[in-house]
Amino acid sequence: MSNELLFFFGFLLFIILMLSIDLGMFNKKDHVVSLKEAAIMSFIWVSFAIGFYFILLTEGHKLHEIETFDQLAAITKQNRHHITLIPHDLFASLQSYRQTLAIEFLTGYVVEYALSVDNIFVMVLIFTAFGVEEKYYHRVLFWGIIGAVIMRFLFIFLGATLINQFGWILYLFGAFLVYTGVRMFAQGEEDESIDPENHRVVRFAAKYFSVFPDFVGNKFFIKREGRKMITPLFIVLLIVEFTDLIFAVDSIPAIFAITKDAYIVFFSNIFAILGLRSMFFLLVNIIHKFHYLKTGLAFLLVFIGLKMLGHHWLELWGFTTTHSLIVIVLILTISVVVSLIFPKKSYHQ
Repeated sequence: MSNELLFFFGFLLFIILMLSIDLGMFNKKDHVVSLKEAAIMSFIWVSFAIGFYFILLTEGHKLHEIETFDQLAAITKQNRHHITLIPHDLFASLQSYRQTLAIEFLTGYVVEYALSVDNIFVMVLIFTAFGVEEKYYHRVLFWGIIGAVIMRFLFIFLGATLINQFGWILYLFGAFLVYTGVRMFAQGEEDESIDPENHRVVRFAAKYFSVFPDFVGNKFFIKREGRKMITPLFIVLLIVEFTDLIFAVDSIPAIFAITKDAYIVFFSNIFAILGLRSMFFLLVNIIHKFHYLKTGLAFLLVFIGLKMLGHHWLELWGFTTTHSLIVIVLILTISVVVSLIFPKKSYHQ
């Protein structure tokens, strides 16, 4: 078995183990996740991501089983890494490669984590609109994340195949991200709402499934009069999955602007998704305070889209992934700081 597959299956085994521990040890009973619990889990997931960054920094060349200079040159060309290789100095070249791989992972992780915040806004609206009890939030998000991991796997490796076959698709991704960012900025702080009766997923479920009218604890399915029926909680799960599918259309092209290595895209994406659930519980009660964050995310998408469109010229000017990371962190920091300095005014009659 190749190192790529060993890395990949080892990573999946790690995910399964951690999710099993989460579901079996920490959440045997449905309960409202406390701020302390959310903070601890967020710290753990971020620590894992940072740990993986250091693994790439020291052992990253083993991902693609690089042992010779020719192999390194081939992988660098295939994944379009911006590295100056030093002929006859494999050690120095590998060190540069590992540093590039690690910073690409970290940048992709930050981008995905940041874009996930917008997902949190929508999930809060979904749970509120359908009247889901807080103690069932974790169950829905847990299974939602498993679905998200599967969808991201398919999207990412399909995207990598398309990019390798059709280089021009990068410009299509870039234009789409610029359009998405401009549209998000134009929408501004318009109030979003979800109609639980007319949502397209609700209509789809009502058409093709037998739907029980009321919540039944934490159950997704029940049996009544010999028929298996789905509950409103399962419909909420379907909507969460559908929402993640929509967000993946934005976030995955954004990370391909950072790195063309499908494995690094996948690892950074999944680490961010795994941390999304705990971040949701950490931010659910204060997310409204960061009202300029959406504006920051709009600028972030436009920046990444323009970077994709102008990647050839940026490479000539020496614009690296490290520079991208600095710009991304700066955009996010400014949007958070401005939100806190200029809080959203509330008007009372």
